[in-house]
Amino acid sequence: MSNRGGGGRGGAGRGRGRGRSDQRQEQSSGPVSWPALQTSGGRGGPVSGGGGRGNLGRGDLTATQVPSVPSVTGGRGRGNVGTGDLTATHVPSVTGGRGNVGTGDLTATQVPSVPSVTGGRGRGNVGTGDLTATQVPSVSGGRGRGNVGTGDLTVKNVPSVASSSSAKVMESSASDLAKLQITEEKKPEKNLPPASSKAVTLQARPGFGKIGEKVMVRANHFLVQVADRDLYHYDVSISPEVTSKKVNREVMKILVNTYRESHLNQKLPAYDGRKSLYTAGALPFESKEFVVNWKEERADGSFGKERQFKVAIKLASRPDLYQIQQFLLKKQRDYPYDAVQVLDVVLRNGPLDKFVSIGRSFFSPTFGRDNVPNDGRGELGEGVEYWRGYFQSLRLTHMGLSLNVDVSARSFYEPIFVTDFICKFLNVRDLNRPLRDSDRVKLKKILKSLKVQLAHWDFTRSTKISGISNCPISQLSFTLEDGTQTTVIRYFADKYNYRVEFPALPAIQSGSDAKPTYIPMELCRIAEGQRYTKRLNERQVTSLLRATCQRPEEREKAINKMVTKNNYNKLDLVSKEFGISVKQELALIEARVLPPPVLKYHESGRENTANPRLGQWNMINKKMVNGAKIDYWTCVNFSTRIDRNKQQAFCNSLIGMCTSKGMTINPKPVIPLISYRPDSIEEALDDIHKRASGLQLLIVVLPDFTGTYGKIKRICETELGIVSQCCQPRQVAKEHNQQYWENVALKINVKAGGRNTVLNDAIRLSIPLITDRPTIIMGADVTHPQPGEDSSPSIAAVVASMDWPEITKYRALVSTQAHREEIIQDLYKLVPNQQGGLVHAGMIREHFIAYRRATGRIPERIIFFRDGVSEGQFSQVLLHEMTAIRKACNSLQEKYVPRVTFVIVQKRHHTRLFPAQHGNNKMTDRSGNILPGTVVDTKICHPTEFDFYLNSHAGIQGTSRPAHYHVLLDENGFSADALQILTNNLCYTFARCTRSVSVVPPAYYAHLAAFRARYYMESEMSDGNTSRTRNTTTNVSQVALHLPEIKDNVKDVMFYC
Repeated sequence: MSNRGGGGRGGAGRGRGRGRSDQRQEQSSGPVSWPALQTSGGRGGPVSGGGGRGNLGRGDLTATQVPSVPSVTGGRGRGNVGTGDLTATHVPSVTGGRGNVGTGDLTATQVPSVPSVTGGRGRGNVGTGDLTATQVPSVSGGRGRGNVGTGDLTVKNVPSVASSSSAKVMESSASDLAKLQITEEKKPEKNLPPASSKAVTLQARPGFGKIGEKVMVRANHFLVQVADRDLYHYDVSISPEVTSKKVNREVMKILVNTYRESHLNQKLPAYDGRKSLYTAGALPFESKEFVVNWKEERADGSFGKERQFKVAIKLASRPDLYQIQQFLLKKQRDYPYDAVQVLDVVLRNGPLDKFVSIGRSFFSPTFGRDNVPNDGRGELGEGVEYWRGYFQSLRLTHMGLSLNVDVSARSFYEPIFVTDFICKFLNVRDLNRPLRDSDRVKLKKILKSLKVQLAHWDFTRSTKISGISNCPISQLSFTLEDGTQTTVIRYFADKYNYRVEFPALPAIQSGSDAKPTYIPMELCRIAEGQRYTKRLNERQVTSLLRATCQRPEEREKAINKMVTKNNYNKLDLVSKEFGISVKQELALIEARVLPPPVLKYHESGRENTANPRLGQWNMINKKMVNGAKIDYWTCVNFSTRIDRNKQQAFCNSLIGMCTSKGMTINPKPVIPLISYRPDSIEEALDDIHKRASGLQLLIVVLPDFTGTYGKIKRICETELGIVSQCCQPRQVAKEHNQQYWENVALKINVKAGGRNTVLNDAIRLSIPLITDRPTIIMGADVTHPQPGEDSSPSIAAVVASMDWPEITKYRALVSTQAHREEIIQDLYKLVPNQQGGLVHAGMIREHFIAYRRATGRIPERIIFFRDGVSEGQFSQVLLHEMTAIRKACNSLQEKYVPRVTFVIVQKRHHTRLFPAQHGNNKMTDRSGNILPGTVVDTKICHPTEFDFYLNSHAGIQGTSRPAHYHVLLDENGFSADALQILTNNLCYTFARCTRSVSVVPPAYYAHLAAFRARYYMESEMSDGNTSRTRNTTTNVSQVALHLPEIKDNVKDVMFYC
């Protein structure tokens, strides 16, 4: 049986239509493995073909019962296949002319056997030829009117092919480019080195945003100008090899001072402390070896034993400043790392000699504020202190070379005697008592590898701690060179006339285990300037924030002072040798303030919309847009300070608040409110689970001490399948605590499956590239174990929206992966089944199946916000994670290739934005920061790629940090305005508060979910549910190898909020 017409124009052919470069076949047919829905049809997206006159099924046709229709061939006119409700599960092929396939409600996910939708000379999406593009994140361009030109092309693993028709990026002005003064001896463009074939081309900027009120801001970026210089890179090899960069620099300094006139052609080189030496102009040799004699300077100014080093210098390459100019002119694709590296090393060379260097930052106790004594350092507690400092990085931006400078602070060990450190770190007072074994293990871990100065040598000598003894020093003995046996205490009495003060303490051990050296702890003083690498606890973090928090005006002055103090332009190496000059003023930038979105609340409230002002609003006279219904709940109390009356009063107030805000809650708990001892948490939760069948919510009053939050969440969410809300005893005890009750009510509503608010534009279906077709918004993050945990796994989390077009409910999945592995491994994977075969699995696949069950649709667009990726990992993350997304989609349905926009979200950067006029109420919020919604996509952003800074939140204290969004791939064709407004508007939908947040919620939720999973693995946690309040003392043996599985009923709601 068939319907035939004449030969019309088909949907996919030679591609002679005038299709946009980003167009692609929306839904390919092929075998599917989507789970069946309970009702057929759903809200599936269309499969568009051509348009012919032949019609099949103008009424309601269920084609699943028409097995004998082998083909549908359209005529020359406009024909429709399924203009009614069509479920085309068993239609083997649709071939035709100008006919449309599925202009009605067609569920293409149930079309397993449609091998092709073909036709003739139409506006085809894919040109003729053999094309396999199942894993191609972006293929744009091609000649002709189709997307991909004719030819035989197989591009299964190409991450992106840049479009020749992409939007032009605004050219740099002549004045900007004049800042790079390059020689007349230029390489012609045709001789430029080819772009690396291994490089992944990131998304080009589609243009600049225009929407929003224009405002001027300052950024902590300082313009750098470079004069004409020929740069040379030399490899340095120092023998015997030294691991200390400080020693390397001292050896090279002696070499330069000794041989500069005679052998270095009077050049003043810049050295990076390792293997690279840079000069402006050539040295008079290509390879040469030098001999250098070096003595270590001691703390008292004397010198140690002389050591001899051989230093070999060999020409390696010639970095070219011309490449920087070509890159800024958009004539070179590859980032000129080598040339920028030279200039960066030159600018860092001066501070390296004076300050303690950690990464790209420099620290010193002398960096305090004026008129504040000893302000450069301060105590954080437990033997740790902070030093003030600054961060410095040279970057290529749209305005040219930019030096990013920001004030900073870092934790260091206090330079105190080890005995004093013990008292502070272990909180002990009597050192005449032996340490507990657990304290000794802690102490050994915290002291290992520290450098200490020795009092019995008048602090002129130092040693490195390799460990501490297993027994008190009074029990230690060893054999002297003459073969006699003696104790450590007697040895120090005989040799140094010193009586050990604390014989019950262990001894400091230096040297190897085979030949240890033991020293009394009271004779060892921790050397100054040693970084504290362990994670700070909650009290230390609070102390650090309190000491270093600066208002915007104060921070801007501190940055300006730092640049002035460094005085780059007066350094001979910087200005005279390499011809670099740094402007002393912060960059002045034109920004835009985006308008806040209108938020929708329930119609039954006295106010059904909210118009945020300065990034915040309230719920007075408003009700949640979708209040959850809770029939079965109860409350358990583990606090000894909260009696039954307070517990009852708190529950009444909280349930009353939930009800007043639009939730439907049974006023009576399913079982009476109950209290348990704080040491019987597991038994209590198990008992409640057995007694309260179908429990939807458990309110938990936490114990009075810390360390139980993680245990409660682990038991409830992975063992019992209970959604819980934990409350602090101090908040439960308060009366008239309306703000707290309201905040908790917001969390309870989303944990029970409700929505607090949605974007009004989502209800009106007016969000560009979101509400016009099914779209899933995802967030992903990876959290790594704290420093010192060398074998515990990293945890990845992926969240996905489940309620298109409202886009407010996010389902979360978590998984473990290798230690400090940044690329998410479980986006797609194959796992063995019971029959010994392999089946498709992974977080993307599971989320898509859940999305289809929730909405009845399959996603046609993916907006993927990826948190926690550094710039050096962009290409690697895009390549691997996009491949995993493509594989996951293809595993659900062959040739199912939804369009993806892949955006990196960065908060750990050092760009800060300041109002051009401090104190101007029209330019600042209440905290003195720039206004919420301030966006910058010029001058300090990438010269060619699609990125922007967005300050979406109102400041509370200190200086606000804008989020940096960098688009690696955009197959959906977002304009700058569309993506910036979408991102800003989403920041107003965060479920836990009535404020806009600083990071787009999908990325924020992924961060919360990953840290929640960390609680499942660690036994000792502080109360609280964010990373900021974590206080871990876990060792490797306490960490599980695999995450326990989250129960399905918990997984389907926003349990991590």
